[in-house]
Amino acid sequence: MSDSVLPLHYYITVSTSDDKLASYITFNHPDEDIQFSLEELEELLRSNRIIYGIDYGKLAQIAHEPKAYYLMEVEVAKGDRPIDGKNGEIKYFYDLNNDKKTPLELDDGKVDYKEVTTINNVRKGQLIAQRIQPTDGIQGRAVTGEVLFPKAGKEARFKIGKNVVMDAEQMHLYAAIDGVVTKTERDKMNVFPIYEVNGDLDYKIGNIDFVGNVVIRGNILPGFKIKSGGDIRVSGGVEGADLEAGGSIEISAGILGQNKAVVKAGKDVKSSFIQDATVEAGEQIIVSQSIMHSQIRAGKNVICKGTKGLIVGGVVQAGERVVTRTVGNSMSTVTVIEVGVLPELRNELQQLRLQLKAIGESLDKTEKALSLLDQLAAVGQLGPDKVSMRIKLNHTKKQALEEQAAGRERILEIEKTLEDTDAARVEINSTIYGGAKVVIGRYTKFVKDPARHIVYKLSDGDIIASPMV
Repeated sequence: MSDSVLPLHYYITVSTSDDKLASYITFNHPDEDIQFSLEELEELLRSNRIIYGIDYGKLAQIAHEPKAYYLMEVEVAKGDRPIDGKNGEIKYFYDLNNDKKTPLELDDGKVDYKEVTTINNVRKGQLIAQRIQPTDGIQGRAVTGEVLFPKAGKEARFKIGKNVVMDAEQMHLYAAIDGVVTKTERDKMNVFPIYEVNGDLDYKIGNIDFVGNVVIRGNILPGFKIKSGGDIRVSGGVEGADLEAGGSIEISAGILGQNKAVVKAGKDVKSSFIQDATVEAGEQIIVSQSIMHSQIRAGKNVICKGTKGLIVGGVVQAGERVVTRTVGNSMSTVTVIEVGVLPELRNELQQLRLQLKAIGESLDKTEKALSLLDQLAAVGQLGPDKVSMRIKLNHTKKQALEEQAAGRERILEIEKTLEDTDAARVEINSTIYGGAKVVIGRYTKFVKDPARHIVYKLSDGDIIASPMV
């Protein structure tokens, strides 16, 4: 210091912030004649243990013109603030917090108000959540040179509920069963095998597509759909809705199909009644009251023998047996009962016969056209366009003949199946009325007069009616 008699720290005070991230100088005894060098100012900072983050440009300005900094606190050093580590987190592969139900917007811009529920379906062994590790953070440094340590992030832990498992490292969470991923109290992760609706299936709930079992504790309103990989249970009734289950379907209050409902089950269908609906089951259809004006198909049996036990109108098909109290009514309403072959084979046979008829008609037209072209060729009047047409028609004929042969071969296969009908029977516990038709295998019997307590079965190429034992 050139002309000053007193030491520099008499004129200048050095202070440091509580967090040691900044250092300041203040002129506490301003003197018009004070002069000092940059080196002297640096030495003052060192004497106050300020060694990191020094702003040498600012120090040079102060040494050059100290009067400009009188009566103010000037920052001359700045440290590095530590960056705290990030907390660990759980990454979910399903949106478990979205309770807002919005209708599905279709490709054409229209909105389907029945598609409002998104179910978090999951398969056994599927990843449902992943744990993200916390970070340690980045160290800082004080103006005094000390290392400033950050706060490390906190670990995140899975909150384990039912039917979920972790891997050995506890980093991944998997489903232990097929079902729906759900959070319960205290954010526990669960996989439940049942999706339950406590009330009607309506616009509040929308259509359901679930990998497990579905329980509806109410009615299913017209136009709605349920698809289940397991079973479906409905406490109320089904009105003009579609149900499809990989397992069984049970409907307490019956099916009022409105000629729209389609109910399909991989195993059994149980209902109190079926009216104006299409119902299919891989094994059995069991009805306690009545089946009216419906299309019924069961891989094994159709049982309708409750107190009413009525089948009237429509077509009932079963691979083995139909057991009922009453078929038809006194007004001779046409009612068809078919047993002895899987319904899908019988329906395939019907379609094949229709296809063969159409192929035959088309083939007849093709041959007539070819005959005409052959006549033109014989008299040398077959131009280039007619030659091209002749080639195409020959190709069409060949293709039609191949399809015709394949169809006939498939019909023979199915008809052989129709012959194997030893276990097939129709059991009438009360009355079968005129107007009914009984089909066993490839044989048909038209019922003209009412009969009671009989069993229809096949014997020596004919359907016979025997009294019930």
